[in-house]
Amino acid sequence: MVAITYRPSGAALAAETKPEWEDFVHTGPGTLAGRYLRMFWHPVCRAHDVKPGWTKPIRLMGEDFTLYRGESGTPHLVAFRCAHRGTQLTAGWVEGDDLRCYYHGWKYDATGQCIEQPGEREPFCQRIRIASYSTEEYLGLIFVYVGEGEAPVFPRYSEIEREEGVLENWLEELPCNYFNRLDNAADSVHVPFVHSNRNGKGARIPMNLQARETDYGMTCEDHSESRVARDRSGWQRRPSMFHMPNMNLMDLGPKNKALEIGSRTAVMWRVPIDDVNHIVIGAQRVKVFGENVQTYLEQLEEQQLQHADWRDRRHPLVGLLQRAGLSRHARAGRLRPSRHRASGQLRCRGHHDPRALPTRASRPCRGPAT
Repeated sequence: MVAITYRPSGAALAAETKPEWEDFVHTGPGTLAGRYLRMFWHPVCRAHDVKPGWTKPIRLMGEDFTLYRGESGTPHLVAFRCAHRGTQLTAGWVEGDDLRCYYHGWKYDATGQCIEQPGEREPFCQRIRIASYSTEEYLGLIFVYVGEGEAPVFPRYSEIEREEGVLENWLEELPCNYFNRLDNAADSVHVPFVHSNRNGKGARIPMNLQARETDYGMTCEDHSESRVARDRSGWQRRPSMFHMPNMNLMDLGPKNKALEIGSRTAVMWRVPIDDVNHIVIGAQRVKVFGENVQTYLEQLEEQQLQHADWRDRRHPLVGLLQRAGLSRHARAGRLRPSRHRASGQLRCRGHHDPRALPTRASRPCRGPAT
C-alpha cells in the first residue's frame, strides 16, 4: 500500500502562517473566507449532468450535500445524510419531487421535511427535518445557496441572456486550492502564453493595462494600440470584469477567424470543493448563426477530442484516472495496487455499507426491483 500524506504548499502553506483576516484559502464552515463565500450563489454542476429522477453528491467548501432533480424537472439540494442512520441520500431514489432513503425508506420532501417512516409503528415525521437549500437553474448550470438566512437576489447576466447563438457550458475539476486559480482572475498578461499554442511568440502582449474598482468588483482593460486595433475589428469590446467573490465576465475573440464566427461572451466561476480541490465552471454565448452553426459544432467536437488527446499525452495518469472516474479517490488516498489484478491496475478501498458509498458521479435513482 502506498501512503499519501498531505503537505500544504503554495497558497495553503502561506495561509497557515497568516492571521485569520488574511486567510483567503480555507473555506470550511466557520472560517473567514468560508463565511464570506457562503453569502453568495455558486454553480455546482451543469444542468444536463443531473437528469430528472437522478441524484448527485455535491461537495462544496468542505461540506457534503445531496443534489437531486425531481421528476418535475426542478433541482433540489438537501443534507448529505439521512437523519435516521446516516445513510448517504444519493443512494436512495426520487419519487415525484421527494427523496426516499435507500436504507430504511424514510422519505423527505424538497424542504427537508420527513414525510414517511415506513418501519415505525408510531411515525414521528413532524419532528424530523434535514437541512435544505435554495437552488436555481440558469445558463445551463445549477446554482445553490448554502449560507445562513434567506438567499440573496439571484444575479443575472443580460450580456449572455439576450444574445443569440450557441450556449456552451464547461466544468473542470482541478487538484489545487481555488485561490491558486482566482489569483489570475484579472491577469491579462498570462493569456498569450497559457491560452495560446504559440507560447507567446508573435502574440499581442498587453502593455497598457488599467484597472478600476467597481461596485461589484473591478474591471481590467488593455489600452495599448493592439487592443484598439481589436476594438476596430469588432470583437472584445468590453473590459474583463471581475465580480466578487469568484467570477469573471469577459468578451473573447472569434474561435474560428477564418470563418469569422465564434466571438464569445463568457462567464466563469472558481468554486471550492474543499481546501485542496476546486472546480472551474462557466457558460459562454458563442455568436454563430445559420449554416455556420453545424460547422462550428463539428469543429467544437474535434477540439474536445484534441484536448483530451493532449491531456492524456501531457498527463497520462490523470487522463487514465479521469476516464476511469477514479481521480478523486486517487487524490484522497483511497486507491491501492491490487494483488489480485494485473500489475498497474488500481482498486478502490471501500466497503458495501450504504452509509459510506464513495461516489461523486450522478446516478439514476429508482426503487428496488419488484
